[in-house]
Amino acid sequence: MKKKTVYLLRHAEPIHLFREKYYLGQSDLPLSPKGKQQAQLLSDFFSTIKFSAIFSSDLQRAVQTALPIAQKHRCSLRIIKELREINLGRWEGLRRAEVKALYPGEFELRGLNLASYRPPEGESLADLQKRVVPVYREIVDNCDGDIVIVSHAGVNRVILCNLLGIPLDMLFTIKQEYACVNVINYLDKKGSNFQYEYLQQPFKGSDRRQESCHGDFHDQGYPSKAKD
Repeated sequence: MKKKTVYLLRHAEPIHLFREKYYLGQSDLPLSPKGKQQAQLLSDFFSTIKFSAIFSSDLQRAVQTALPIAQKHRCSLRIIKELREINLGRWEGLRRAEVKALYPGEFELRGLNLASYRPPEGESLADLQKRVVPVYREIVDNCDGDIVIVSHAGVNRVILCNLLGIPLDMLFTIKQEYACVNVINYLDKKGSNFQYEYLQQPFKGSDRRQESCHGDFHDQGYPSKAKD
């Protein structure tokens, strides 16, 4: 693998079905008005960054985030279904109180087994990681030059857990705001040595890059070398 930078993005804000928090996995929601503004800011941010390819989950909140970037660079957007968010099964679209009422004890069981718990007819975080990480590696290994990938909070977190050696049960310690940018700068051909930085809106002038990213990156308190 050649030296390269991967820009791993979370999609911008989608429309919300409820005011309170609810379980959003593979429901296909479009961006909210605020999310469209965030997507435009991402496009502006990438206006000075050169990349060779851009990939997106097939869910429309990811596609609508990626398209302005691709269009500004006159680059075709490659849709990868395997980059979809976690499948939450029967929990999809439910609020926390509804899950507790409909599936007594299941919410507590998930808290005890965060990595391995599967909602009825859904995926566990371990399942998600097994689905996503090979696809991520294939993209990175087979593309020359820098890459943009637009996906989801769960997808990004399981990728970062794998890269940074973070246990899946600590997944939610990894910050992933809407329209954030995870910068993974691979420093050698093996891909075992890299730097990681997390950027979120509003972006600062110092966040802007020309071609590739270099310098001292934040590692959120974890080692920045990949684990075998």
